[in-house]
Amino acid sequence: MTTRAEEEFARALGGSEGPRPDGGEGPRPGGGEGPRLAEPVTLTGSRLDDSWQRWMANPAARRAWDWGAPAAVIAVAAALRLVGLDHPQQIVFDETYYVKDAYTLAHLGYESRWPDGANAAFAAGDPDGYTTEPSFVVHPPLGKWIIAAGMALFGTDSAFGWRFGIALVGILLVAVTMLVARQLFRSTTLVVVAGGLMAIDGNAIVMSRVSLLDSAVALFALLGASFVLFDRGWAKRRLARWLEARRASGHGVDWGPALWWRPWLLAAAVAFGAATGVKWNGVYFLAVFGVYTVVSDALLRRQAGIEFWGFGALLKQAPINALLLVPLAAAVFLTTWIGWFASDNGYYRHWIEQGGGEAWTGALAWVPTAAQNWWHYQTAIYSYHVGLQVPHNYQANPLTWLFLVRPTSMYYDNAGDGTAAAILDIANPLIWWGGTAALVFLAVRVVLGLLRRRSVWRDAFILTGIAAGYLPWLLYLNRTVFQFYTIAFEAFLVLALTSALAAIAGSRDDPEPRRTAGLATVGAYLGLVVLVSLFFLPMWTGMPMPLWFLQAHYWLRSWI
Repeated sequence: MTTRAEEEFARALGGSEGPRPDGGEGPRPGGGEGPRLAEPVTLTGSRLDDSWQRWMANPAARRAWDWGAPAAVIAVAAALRLVGLDHPQQIVFDETYYVKDAYTLAHLGYESRWPDGANAAFAAGDPDGYTTEPSFVVHPPLGKWIIAAGMALFGTDSAFGWRFGIALVGILLVAVTMLVARQLFRSTTLVVVAGGLMAIDGNAIVMSRVSLLDSAVALFALLGASFVLFDRGWAKRRLARWLEARRASGHGVDWGPALWWRPWLLAAAVAFGAATGVKWNGVYFLAVFGVYTVVSDALLRRQAGIEFWGFGALLKQAPINALLLVPLAAAVFLTTWIGWFASDNGYYRHWIEQGGGEAWTGALAWVPTAAQNWWHYQTAIYSYHVGLQVPHNYQANPLTWLFLVRPTSMYYDNAGDGTAAAILDIANPLIWWGGTAALVFLAVRVVLGLLRRRSVWRDAFILTGIAAGYLPWLLYLNRTVFQFYTIAFEAFLVLALTSALAAIAGSRDDPEPRRTAGLATVGAYLGLVVLVSLFFLPMWTGMPMPLWFLQAHYWLRSWI
């Protein structure tokens, strides 16, 4: 007598009456051939898949994984960014600009000049040596307001205070990376992989532990991209309801609707405006993702069966998207300068009144003088940016960014006793080079998907983020730029790597040998990534170490 489990196993193999009592093959005893067994089927998935499904069948275990695992990633990110944040207790690299500018911005409403030797005095707890003479600064104020907020909370007696604001930004960047991964992959495992890679990467860690502005650009740009993803789902649902109503009423759907109420697009405008309010390169994310929304709308219309889907998206929806995005983003950017407008001594604040230039005439004569002075300031900043060609020991050509050719040394101190401490803005090489290879993989998959008319929107979204953060810098190959600028698009690089790792791992529907080999490969790679991050952690946090151990981190001569 066979058990129910045996019968189900036999049916899975193709039999209909259970296994033979004698365990043999061929015709059953008792005459006749009986039912023939089907050809053996290929087993799929792995033992890990089976165990995982059993664990996740428990609702409590599922909740613990879906919420607890991302929370653990954020805890790791917070520890790596906050522990020892006050070391070194001195102004490092470009903190000399942003920390002191943030302090005077909070006290005067504008950035002012500092006397010689101000860095040492500031680090020693004497931050009030500034003058009231305005300083020409080349980045908008929002990032410096974030730094100032940290000092308002924790003071300036410790470097923890002037670094906390950007450290918090770095932690939030990991959280938003996981949010975007959730929207793209719908898998907690891949959410944890993406967030974990961002949490332990050196570029993300260093740029969270020094008070520079670029991590804030990365956060607001990624947040804006996340809102664009939410808008895609919103527009898809609105389009479906519109089509249903039109067809029910007997009206045609040749051009499709003009969707005006898109709250997620408005949220994206705020985020992209904030990114631009930190550094001007945030505007590229606004422009590129603005184009992405139009292309996405066009493809959604084609998918819905609208005949003139391209013209409808370009001629009806694109102008609306522009009106929803651009004016609000510009208003947010302008708002970040409120301190300058409220002050009476900001740089160029009274440029026209003091005889520096003439007021506008004709059709623009109505523009307030303060706005004209502000515009002149912006033109001066633009001229500075496009003309910056001052040689620097750590400048890095954008063509080399994806290969980690020239990282930035933020801090170095040789104690003279055979030990030294350094902060080198070098990404985890396995993450960075793996992510670069993943970009090629995704680009090929997008091209093949388009040729085969398959959905490629996830890969296209990731590549759009890379394009917005990286490609504009190829227009300025002669300008002085640095490797750490790449933090602005690193989250998209990590998402590309996560997508490629998912493809290597396969799914539980794959044949068992393929699935097992894929999981083993990805597991081994992630294990090596963790070990490399542990190896480089002293170089990312300024820990004292023997000189021989420090030198062991310079894998390429150009890293020295």
